Amino acid sequence: MTRSADLKLVRVSMMNAVHDLAVLVARDEGLFNDEGLEVEVIGTPGTAQANAGRQALRDVIFDRTMESLYNTGDVDQYRMCEWGVMKRTVEAIPCGQRPAKIVALGAAMSKMAIITAPSSRIYEPEQLKDTPVAVSPFNGSHFTTLKMLEGFVKKEHILVVNAGTMHERLEAVRRGDVAAGNFMEPWISIAQKQGFRILIESHSTRSEAASDDLDGPTLAAMFRAEAKAAELINANPAKYAHYLLAEAQGLLAPHELQTWRLLYGPPMPYTRERFAATYEWMLSYPELITPGATYETTVDNRAWV
Repeated sequence: MTRSADLKLVRVSMMNAVHDLAVLVARDEGLFNDEGLEVEVIGTPGTAQANAGRQALRDVIFDRTMESLYNTGDVDQYRMCEWGVMKRTVEAIPCGQRPAKIVALGAAMSKMAIITAPSSRIYEPEQLKDTPVAVSPFNGSHFTTLKMLEGFVKKEHILVVNAGTMHERLEAVRRGDVAAGNFMEPWISIAQKQGFRILIESHSTRSEAASDDLDGPTLAAMFRAEAKAAELINANPAKYAHYLLAEAQGLLAPHELQTWRLLYGPPMPYTRERFAATYEWMLSYPELITPGATYETTVDNRAWV
């Protein structure tokens, strides 16, 4: 389809539907167009697709597909869990990568859940002391596992391990290769359908990152569209379930996706207080993030200027 000359082209990345649903809905409902934008969504391998590879799980985060596309300039904007964006924006320049800054908090408030096998003898989070939980290293499932377990287990007794994509992870839990894993939708619903046990779950917000090539008014227009998309999703999540069902590739019927877990909010400025709390928390774990960052070098709320 030919782009209208009246619309400004913006290229953004997406990995997993639950995290990027507000962007997909804003695109497909014409909300970006209403703001004068033509937003091209570049799909990159995540962990939620049933046939996903491990490109999003490479040991060096900047070698992963989404990060590589950003570094080469193929996209100018991306979103991940708040902590994942913090790590990437703080460490980009020291690692010789393309700079980015945090430009918003939101819009996806994705549910993450720690799950055990149907026959597991683990019934509560305390039993995960000194027991590895399968996660995606330095992505949302990693950070939310630490956050959720901190209320039950001392930090030094929380262990995580890479057991592959969501599909591979679920099979590893089923076989007993790992005692538990952290999952997002549609995989929480898939696990429930198959009789797995949910120990604990929580919403966690995304953050938005962008290069300096995206100016404040353009970001503001994007965020207005995403805010409208969030309202549409919250009002009728079942209407947009097909984006997540496509990732499940036949493992879920439409009525089996627990759409009540889907929650979205308007993008908001990333405050100094939020930065301090998040960065200090990450520094409290060894090798989770490098020290020395400041609010001024990491955050730019230019969409609200």
